[in-house]
Parts: sequence; structure tokens; C-alpha cells
Amino acid sequence: MTQTHSGTGKPAPARTAGARHNPRLVRNVASGITQLEHAHTNVFLVVERGAAGGRGVTLVDTGLPGTWRYLRHALSAIDRDLDDLKAVVLTHAHFDHLGMARRLQQELSIPIWAHGREWYLAAHPYRYAHESSRLSYAARYPMALPIIGRMAAAGALRVPGVESLEDLANSDELDVPGRPRLIFTPGHTYGHTALHFPDRDAVITGDALVTLDPYTGFEGPQIVSGAATADSAMALASLQDLVATGARVALPGHGDPWRDGIRSAVTEALERGPS
Repeated sequence: MTQTHSGTGKPAPARTAGARHNPRLVRNVASGITQLEHAHTNVFLVVERGAAGGRGVTLVDTGLPGTWRYLRHALSAIDRDLDDLKAVVLTHAHFDHLGMARRLQQELSIPIWAHGREWYLAAHPYRYAHESSRLSYAARYPMALPIIGRMAAAGALRVPGVESLEDLANSDELDVPGRPRLIFTPGHTYGHTALHFPDRDAVITGDALVTLDPYTGFEGPQIVSGAATADSAMALASLQDLVATGARVALPGHGDPWRDGIRSAVTEALERGPS
């Protein structure tokens, strides 16, 4: 697994889609946050901070089933192990963010948090609302086919559902390691929720804003195409709530981190519009 340390300068140059398929670990992509990228999908490990120096970790999203084999290594790289995982928080319950959830719940008894409007989808991860035919995107955007293929190889077609979730819908701040502030950002899914970490100047945007669309292969700040978005107009409107965080670093569900501030990322996404 490739490991890097994130710098504090300009955004990394865009890489070709083919360069993304190897697992990649970026420690301190924001302060106390580690990015694990596998099959074009990001998960984030958020380390507890404070005077007591706690060891707890929150896992934000769970990638695809094949990501499991890299999770222990990612924890070891930040001097943690599976016993230090205290919570899973799902930005949303699409299959590519749900991949390890049931295994984590069953084998480690880790509580899994998601907005209540995501619970049905979490139990049935392939019954998601989308505006456009996914087959039409395969014909229109052949450059995305290798991305979809790598996701499929990582288990995208066999993600088990998960139930007995914890509801984050009525919380402003979640009492898990990192204590994220919750930003309701519906549109990609109807219960999509981003996580703001003011003390780290970062926001995990999930798929409310990405820098790689797996369905088109396009890079740069954008909302996900209608092949996987329930309501693009709603998704674009939700971007203003991300701007309100004022975060310097945006950590998307797909693609590279964005380091020029959430406002500039949203500006680009709005200019690009739906796809």
C-alpha cells in the first residue's frame, strides 16, 4: 500500500484515473485524519484528540468489501488497531460507502451512525434513487469503465445490507472520536450528511461534493452525476451549507482532497452543474 504524508500547499496535480486503483494511505490529510483510498473510494480515520490523548478512532464511511484487507494496515500506520475503532459514521448508505459496515458491526460490535433517511438504503444498498440510467452513462463516458471495473473487483456488486443503526438526524455534534459537527446535505441521497471538524479546519463531504465522478471519469469539484444522485438540484443547493463551514480542506468520498478552501470547491461545482 502506498503511504504519503499530506502537505499544506496547493491541490495535488490531477492523476489519471488508472493511477488510483492501488490502495493509498495518506496520514494527516488534515490534522488527525487519515485517508484510505481503495478502488477510487475514500474512507477516513479520525483520531480522538484532547488533553487525555485518547486512542479512539471514528471510521467515516466503509468503502467496499475488499477494503477490509487494508483497514488493519491503515490503523497500524497511525499506531492504532481494530480495538481502537469506537464508531462508524456513514455520510450516506450507497453500496460503495457501506462495504465493510456489516462486518464491522457483526465482528467488532461497533455502532454505526447514519441519518434515519438512510436506514432503508443501508438495509437494501442497491435500491437507491437516481435521476438517469446508469447504462446510458457507460455508453456516453467510456473513460469511466475502468473505474467501475475496479470498484466491481473490490466487491461493489456484493455489498451486504446492514440494520440496527444509530440515528444522527437530531444531533448537531456527534459524541464519537473527533466530535464532528453534522451538516445535513441532501440531494445525492435524501439523508446525506457531511462532517465538519472545526478544530482541524476540514470537512468530510462524502458524495455531496467529490473531485472524481466514478460515472463519468471527470475530475475536479462537482456533484456526482445523475446516474447515482437522487436530486441534482437539491444536491447543488446543499453545497451552500458546506460553504458555511468555512473549512480550508474538503475531503470527498471520491477523488483527491481539495486544499484551496471549501468555497472555491463549491464555486467550481456550481459552475460545472449537474451531469
